[in-house]
Amino acid sequence: MYGWKMIKVTIDNIEIEVEPGTTILNAARKVGGDIVPPAMCYYSKLKGSGGKCRTCLVKVLQGSASDLRPMPKLVPSCSTVVQDGMVVGNITSPEVLEARKAIVEMLLINHPLDCPICDQAGECDLQDLSFKHGLEETRYEEERRTFEKRDIGDLIQLQMTRCILCYRCVFVANQLTDKRVHGIMDRGDRAEISTFIQNSIDNDFSGNMIDVCPVGALTDKTFRFKSRVWYTKPYDAHRSCSKCSGKVALWMKADEILRVTGRKDKYGEVKDFICNECRFDKKELKDWVIEGPRKIERTSVISQNHYQNIDKLKKEDNT
Repeated sequence: MYGWKMIKVTIDNIEIEVEPGTTILNAARKVGGDIVPPAMCYYSKLKGSGGKCRTCLVKVLQGSASDLRPMPKLVPSCSTVVQDGMVVGNITSPEVLEARKAIVEMLLINHPLDCPICDQAGECDLQDLSFKHGLEETRYEEERRTFEKRDIGDLIQLQMTRCILCYRCVFVANQLTDKRVHGIMDRGDRAEISTFIQNSIDNDFSGNMIDVCPVGALTDKTFRFKSRVWYTKPYDAHRSCSKCSGKVALWMKADEILRVTGRKDKYGEVKDFICNECRFDKKELKDWVIEGPRKIERTSVISQNHYQNIDKLKKEDNT
């Protein structure tokens, strides 16, 4: 129908058919569940992303149907294209699980471990990753890396000690705006996110840097220390906007809108990037058309105290 032949790939003993050119990570996402490798830097909507964090490493046990040899080293699933007959090991490979533990340990070496005061707590990819693959205590005894605090504007808070250098915020600024003023400065262990000559980040879509950040390095200053996410109630809402789709998630406490974000899918990726006007300026209920409560995964800490079918539960208790 489309002029190409579907190819077969086996991931953790599950065989699926995918289109040619599909990466191992996206092939696993077609199946879903635990076989999907974690991804801290890859973002499907950002061209060039991936290959930075190494958390998605997998073992290729068989290169293809015509080449049965395994690949000698673990490969990043976000940038490795599947071949017909390829066999991949993710959670079924002890080598992958050991490597993932080592990667998590490396990412946490210089991390301040300040989850109790971090606004990203409860929706942080690094928290989830360390819970699954991290060590109970660190083996690192050296002094942790620190950075001089940088002010990048009135809307976004930069906490460089939490950054894992995934480059997502750089890609989103490059591809959504025509005036990027921040990037990666210096090299090696001194590399950091910063602005050129202390400029502030003030373009119309700069707030999307917050949504794509997998950790608490970039957070919303207007939401800073106001509430834990699991104490808020998320709602899907929309408005007519000339700059973006206007489709957002409102995070509310009672009738107060505490913050506005883009709507994310189950892999934490924003479906539609939103403008700063929708994100920061529209914090009144009259500005929005509420569509209904947002669907939250039961495994998420955000789902705490959020009960579905509550009326049905009340009726059962009364009987």
